[in-house]
Amino acid sequence: MTGVLFLDWATLAVSLHNTILLLWLALAVWLNAERRTRGIAFVSGALLLASIFFFSHTAILGLGVTVLSDALDFWWHMGWIPVIVLPFGWYAVSLWYSGFFAQAASDLRRRQRAWFALATSLTIALSAWLLFAHPLPTAAQIANLQLAPANFLLLPLYLADIFLCVLLSLDALRRPAPSPRVMGERARQRARPWLIAAAIVLLVVGAFVGAFIVWITQAAARVSVVDSAMIVTVGVFDFVIATLIAASILCIGQAVALYEVFTGKVLPRRGLLRHWRNAVILAMGYSIVIAGALSAQLEPIYGILLATALIAIFYALLGWRTYVERDHFVRQLRPFVASERVYDQLLTATPADIDVAILFRALCDDVLGASAAVLSAVGALAPLVPSLKFPDDTNLAPPTPNEIARLDSPQTMCAQLDAARWAVPLWSARGLIGVLTLGEKSDGGVYSQEEIEIARASGERLIDTRASAELARRLMTLQRQRVAETQLLDQRARRVLHDDVLPQLHAAMLVIASEAKPCPEQSRRESPNRDVEIASSHPSTPQQNNAAPLRTLLAMTIESLTAAHRQISNLLRDLPTTSAPQVARLGLIGALQRAVDEEWRQSFDSVTWDIAPDAERAARALPSLTAETIFYAAREAIRNAARHGRGEDATRALNLRIAVRAQTSEISIVIEDDGVGLHKTELMEEASGQGLALHSAMLAVVGGTLAVEARAEGGTRVRITAEGFIPPPPS
Repeated sequence: MTGVLFLDWATLAVSLHNTILLLWLALAVWLNAERRTRGIAFVSGALLLASIFFFSHTAILGLGVTVLSDALDFWWHMGWIPVIVLPFGWYAVSLWYSGFFAQAASDLRRRQRAWFALATSLTIALSAWLLFAHPLPTAAQIANLQLAPANFLLLPLYLADIFLCVLLSLDALRRPAPSPRVMGERARQRARPWLIAAAIVLLVVGAFVGAFIVWITQAAARVSVVDSAMIVTVGVFDFVIATLIAASILCIGQAVALYEVFTGKVLPRRGLLRHWRNAVILAMGYSIVIAGALSAQLEPIYGILLATALIAIFYALLGWRTYVERDHFVRQLRPFVASERVYDQLLTATPADIDVAILFRALCDDVLGASAAVLSAVGALAPLVPSLKFPDDTNLAPPTPNEIARLDSPQTMCAQLDAARWAVPLWSARGLIGVLTLGEKSDGGVYSQEEIEIARASGERLIDTRASAELARRLMTLQRQRVAETQLLDQRARRVLHDDVLPQLHAAMLVIASEAKPCPEQSRRESPNRDVEIASSHPSTPQQNNAAPLRTLLAMTIESLTAAHRQISNLLRDLPTTSAPQVARLGLIGALQRAVDEEWRQSFDSVTWDIAPDAERAARALPSLTAETIFYAAREAIRNAARHGRGEDATRALNLRIAVRAQTSEISIVIEDDGVGLHKTELMEEASGQGLALHSAMLAVVGGTLAVEARAEGGTRVRITAEGFIPPPPS
């Protein structure tokens, strides 16, 4: 050491600090890498090599340069191995990060190919010279300034290697090749200032190394032995260079932890940034205390006690911060884990009260820190879940169908749609159920991996909750309506039977009974004598006078029974009918064709059927419940077209087209008319309660969807889809 307490203390502390941080970064990059490729191995190796250099540098400072020893000479030669390789290592890491090795046809590759070959050749030549020619002087030769000409030649070549590698790395960082990573360009833009700052600091280090070479060369020409003043000067140079390198390490570590530029992760993680900050605090505190103990030449036991106390203190602080961050995390997620009382709201509240907008706002504002977001449901849940926006007046556009098609794998965590939009796919066991579109972060940063994972889980839960609540509400509405209709029909049947039918039947019974009762004259005329009976029935008898009233009473009885029969028939006709036996007997398409022919043939000028060859087999292969649900939904769509297609003009032409298609895993029925058109909300919220909204809920139960849209040429199109398959044709 130099003998100056504060200079020795500061230099040793900075050297220890650099050793700890470089070793932490080397292990962090290797252990946290998404895939341990050769590039990751090279980055970790370069950081580990830099840590070894400062390990040897710390050992030299601890041993001191005033007392020569074999250990000092060993660490002196050991430290030069990473010193020669590290400039090229920084250059190669910059090239790998900038896409030099991944994209052969890039402008970066064409621009840097020759320079990379030159830097590689120079580094290999210097390394070979160092290993085989042994140009380095020993510690004793340095103490006596006995420097050979080869020593003076090595230093300028090494200085040229530093400047060449650092300047080329600056060019690569300023103009990199396109990044294939999700958010890769954004991460590069944010990390580039840190890496460029590190390169500039290393360039300044090279300038200080050059100044030191010039100074040591001039000093060796003037004096023949190293004195205390020269040792202090060397210590000052050493402290400044080590401090500059420490600044570059902090810049590199910030880029690694904040944007994970070397780990290959799709998104950075907040946890790695927290651990990096903890490592910086630990390195600073530990190096300052231990360097102070060594510089003051305390007894070894005191150094051990100080190190032990530091370990306990930092471990306690780490545990405290862990619990603080956990509590903060739980507070952020409390709205999502709390009960939403959906059951109570379904029974007591209006549909508007079952709302997840508050949870969505908490997710976007408190957890993600997003400036704008849109949650959109897709597939079977789209008719049940309206889009959610944050803030309410945002103009952030949800993804288009073509952009949604790019989200084809559950492993896709996040996809960049354009410069200011990112899509987070939301999946369930049934496939893609929604997309969370995110805008820029409020603080201008990059979304972390933890934030995207929370966004995925929360978005999936929000869609499931809203869809389940809406589905339950619609089914309960349907059930309430059916119960009310059943009660109404029951009361009507009782009233008709009690007030109308029974009195008429009773009157008819009385008439018949009165005519069937024998009169006294008939009793007196009854006799065993056949002739008397014949005589009493002869046309000339008085019974001829009673024939007309009898016919009148019989006519009245028949009329009463006919009226009762008509009322019972009307009552039976008004009762709800079912077409399930027809669907089971005729199949989905056959039952639908019969329903159109029998019920709505007069409602349309023409009905066109477009049935694909495989559609009939696919429809018959559907489960009975699915087929019946599709039938009722299609019948409701046709009924809407017949009722509203002509609008106010009863003479308007109205044509209907029904197309049935079947794919490998889906069957679809498209019902479209060329009428006046009907707004989607009117279709989905009819006052009768039997609108397409309830049928879309029933379709969602069986895994189907119902979509309503306006035709560009006029009219309405209803598309009904359900899961299905095409069975092989019979042999």
